[in-house]
Amino acid sequence: MTRALQASRKEPVSGTIRSVVVFLHGYGANGADLLGLADPLGEHLPDTLFIAPDAPEDCAGAPMGFQWFPIPWIDGSSEEESERGMRAAVDDLNAFLDGVLVDEDLLPEQMVLFGFSQGTMMALEVAPRREDELAGIVAFSGRLLAPEGLVDEAVSKPPILLVHGDEDDVVPPQSLPEAAEALQKAGFKEVYAHIMKGTGHGIAPDGLSVALAFMRDKVGF
Repeated sequence: MTRALQASRKEPVSGTIRSVVVFLHGYGANGADLLGLADPLGEHLPDTLFIAPDAPEDCAGAPMGFQWFPIPWIDGSSEEESERGMRAAVDDLNAFLDGVLVDEDLLPEQMVLFGFSQGTMMALEVAPRREDELAGIVAFSGRLLAPEGLVDEAVSKPPILLVHGDEDDVVPPQSLPEAAEALQKAGFKEVYAHIMKGTGHGIAPDGLSVALAFMRDKVGF
């Protein structure tokens, strides 16, 4: 039984939905945390609906926020609890994405996942294991979980943009080249990378500009 995810949304500037960007927030945040990006992005993606679900669990490490799954070194959970939570969240997110596609009458190739931190981990876990390929993944400041499983488990290989700050003290910057190498080994043909210089665990203007260009290429009209 999947859990229904509560989501905020920003309608397209044009009033016509021809694509959708799904924001996946980080640990301890909520959907509204990323939905603010819809304003600067929406000007350049006028036919795009932006949706930002809250993760399914209250966050022990940040009581006002949500988490996709527990993080042992932050909240004291066990590795088993973390793995179990992640698996449940994968099912929840897949059900949510299926619902968005049906409700908005869109095809998978009209959907981009835009993740930050733990949201990036979810995007990189979920999208390659979906049967129908999505338009792309924008992956900020996260890492690829269990990269060794990708070779056998990736059934679709959407274009991926990896973005990371070179001064990130939450998720090590080395996570970007490690993810890129694993994705390429698994047969992903379109893997792009951008390093935000002088940036910590966040989204800098140059990274957002690169993400916009990537999304316009994949779902822009």
